[in-house]
Amino acid sequence: MTTQVTTIDTNNYAVMAKAMGIASEGGGEKSKSSNLARLRINHSPIMGETEVKGKKVNMEVVSGGTYKLEIPDGPTYFAPSVNIRPYLQRFMYKRFIKGMGDKPNRYVKTVMADNLNVDLKDNDGGFNCGKPAGYIQDFKALPEKTQNLIKEIKRVRVILGTVELVQPLDDKGHDVSVDTKPFIWEIENRDAFKDVGVVFTKLNKMKRLPVQHLITANTEERKLPNGNSFYLPTVSLDLSNTLDLTDTEQNTFGDFMAWVQNYNEYIINSWSEKVQKQGEDIDGISDIVDFDEVEVA
Repeated sequence: MTTQVTTIDTNNYAVMAKAMGIASEGGGEKSKSSNLARLRINHSPIMGETEVKGKKVNMEVVSGGTYKLEIPDGPTYFAPSVNIRPYLQRFMYKRFIKGMGDKPNRYVKTVMADNLNVDLKDNDGGFNCGKPAGYIQDFKALPEKTQNLIKEIKRVRVILGTVELVQPLDDKGHDVSVDTKPFIWEIENRDAFKDVGVVFTKLNKMKRLPVQHLITANTEERKLPNGNSFYLPTVSLDLSNTLDLTDTEQNTFGDFMAWVQNYNEYIINSWSEKVQKQGEDIDGISDIVDFDEVEVA
């Protein structure tokens, strides 16, 4: 029987590092609905009307390369830079499946774990969103169908914490005031996954807990062959200040742990329902075909 960690103990690094999802950092050389705001990078500028010399002109009101914070059932805010206080790190797999006909687009997602060295149940009744278990020594030797499937599956680094927007804007480009918000950030770009991971590896080596420090995140532009741009996060860790842990932080940490547990229970329940349905479908086929009556030539 495992004990759920719900308070932060800076004197017990090993337990807290596992709970916060950084215990596996540095060993990598071998190495449903949510009330949390979602942090993403806004890759395209937002256009809007503004008045210039008495005339309305369509122009860029929010630049590409800003961070956007999507508030559930509320507005979306933008900022060129954010200050993050990370409470938890988790890992998962995600796969986008494009809809066909009357079937909508959907995501297959796994449970969140503190590492990717185990098979993770997904909401499609499988594991790892279909990714084969274990280390793949020769990717090119795999069947083409399996190769294409693996390419569709994203490793995701999930950061849960609180975020402060620096010089925030609304979607009209107007200055606004936004309080520090609890948030979730799912980082699935391969380069971004690695770059953000460097911070957590450093914290792990220093035996420092993520919640004790701030991470400042900006973005840098990358060009695509067609001339369009996309942006990657650039992160810096503030080691000059160690943040205090009060009852507020303890309660927030407990809330994040409960959120992950609730999410995982949702995925596991979906997994069980799909597995049960698959079993019923097989039983149905067995009822239609009486194998005892099939003649074998």
